[in-house]
Amino acid sequence: MYLSRIDAIRVECADDHAKIVLTLPTSTVLTDTGEYVASLPKQLLYTAEEYLSSERDAFERREWLDGFIYAMAGESPEHSLICANVNATLHLQLRGKQCAVYSPNMKVYARLPSDTGLKGLFAYPDCTVVCGEAQFYDKQRDVLINPGVVIEVLSPTTERYDRGKKFLRYQQNSSLTDYVMIAQAYPSVEHYARRADGSWLYSVTTELTASVPLESIACRLPLADVYDRIAFPVIQADELLQ
Repeated sequence: MYLSRIDAIRVECADDHAKIVLTLPTSTVLTDTGEYVASLPKQLLYTAEEYLSSERDAFERREWLDGFIYAMAGESPEHSLICANVNATLHLQLRGKQCAVYSPNMKVYARLPSDTGLKGLFAYPDCTVVCGEAQFYDKQRDVLINPGVVIEVLSPTTERYDRGKKFLRYQQNSSLTDYVMIAQAYPSVEHYARRADGSWLYSVTTELTASVPLESIACRLPLADVYDRIAFPVIQADELLQ
């Protein structure tokens, strides 16, 4: 598995007009799941502007959360296929309409109302739908700030992040109407739909013959299309009890 990596980080601390410059290497850690995850020095923080300046010149994708930069590990074949299936399925249904599908290379920005300073999120959703005119973070036009539908394909190392801090930040965008999480190892599509009062309606669909309605964009996600060409691993009965 290929992992994007920052070779070194340069930090400048101003003190009475003097600068202290530290250059610290990053490292990678092999997790118990067999995946490599970037390990960055926790005491180092980047502003949003520093992250964007660095990210726009980088060869690999990285996400920014509350001042920390996180490298993104290479995706599995299943993850790649599911992303392609979802983007293609929605694109075909939205052709000629006011909503557009954006690929996983488009960033989304979000932050909590209480966030100040080094707080917020720049992330790369696996699929983003915007209805109406797309609005961007700055003149570079590579960071969306008005996502309507955000879809994430879950991975073992990112599932907790996608369910927690990411969703918490994403939903602060008032434009967001739907948040969808798709499992890789078995058929499961979880859907949060925003209600008129701001609460979220949760549903989960697991039958390959079923579809997930995305009413806000008048689309459906048939699980047979989402999981096209995916061969699910055989799960033994004793594994279900673990």
